[in-house]
Amino acid sequence: MQKTFTEFSTNAILKLGDEELLNPYRTPKKPELYTFVRTQGFSAKIVVDSVPYTIAPNSIITLTTVQYFQYVSGHDLVVYQFNREFYCIKDHDHEVSCAGLLFFGNVHMPIIELNAKEHQKLNMLNDIFLEEFETKDTIQAEMLRMLMARFIIIATRLLKAKEGFTETTSNTKIDLLREFNMLVEAHFKTEHSVSFYAEKLFKSPKTLSNTFAKLNTSPLQIIHERIVLEAKRLLIYTDKTAKEIAYDLGFEDASHLSRLFKKQTSFSPTDFKKINIKAS
Repeated sequence: MQKTFTEFSTNAILKLGDEELLNPYRTPKKPELYTFVRTQGFSAKIVVDSVPYTIAPNSIITLTTVQYFQYVSGHDLVVYQFNREFYCIKDHDHEVSCAGLLFFGNVHMPIIELNAKEHQKLNMLNDIFLEEFETKDTIQAEMLRMLMARFIIIATRLLKAKEGFTETTSNTKIDLLREFNMLVEAHFKTEHSVSFYAEKLFKSPKTLSNTFAKLNTSPLQIIHERIVLEAKRLLIYTDKTAKEIAYDLGFEDASHLSRLFKKQTSFSPTDFKKINIKAS
C-alpha cells in the first residue's frame, strides 16, 4: 500500500505506505526524504550508519537525509516520507519544536516506544491521513501538512519524555540543547571549538558546559561525536582516504582527526575502514 501526494507548484512530496516504501533501501543509501517508520505488531530490523538495530513492536524511528539507511526486514509497518518542500523542519520549528531532537545528524538515533494508548492514537491519526489523501480539493495540501505537524508534535513530546526531559526540565535548557545541536549540524565541518558555538548562542562556554552537564552531556562531546560520526560514514560508504576525510572535516593535519577518532572508537580511521570492509 502506498499513497503519494505531490504539489507541482512547490515540488512538495509526501508519501504514506507500508514496508514497500522501504524496498529501495535494501542496500545502504541516504534517504532522499525525511522518514518516519512505525512498527506495529511486529519488530523490524534495519541498519543505520553501519549499526544494526532491531526495532521493537509499537515503536517509532526517525531518519534524516544525511544518514545511511538499510532496510533488512519488517512487516505491517507504517511509513511516512516527505521532503523539505512539503514540510520544512527548520521553518516550522516554532510550531513543533523538533529540530535538534528528532531531526539532525545525531549519533543516537531516536527510537520512541509507544504504549497501547499512544499506539491507538497514532492509528487513528493514520486513518485521518488516509482519508485526506482521498480528498482532492484546494486545501488538501494544508490539511496534510497539519496532520504531519500533529504527528511530529506527538513524536517530539514522547521523545522528550523518553530522554528524561520531564516537566521539571526547563524549556530554556531543552531549547538551548536543540539550538546547539542545529548549529553543530551546520558548522561541524569547519568549527570544532565550543567557543564558536557559545558566541553564536550569546552564551559563555562555561554556561553551556554547566547547562549540558545537567542533561548528561557536554558541548565538546556533542561536537566530537558529530565529527566522528561523519568520519565513520565517509570511511564506510565512500572511497575517500583517511587523509581526504580529515581535510573534508576541517582538519589541516590528518593526525588530529586520527587522535580524536581513536579516542572515541579505539581504532584509527584506517583500521576502522579495514574492519568494516571485511565485515561487509
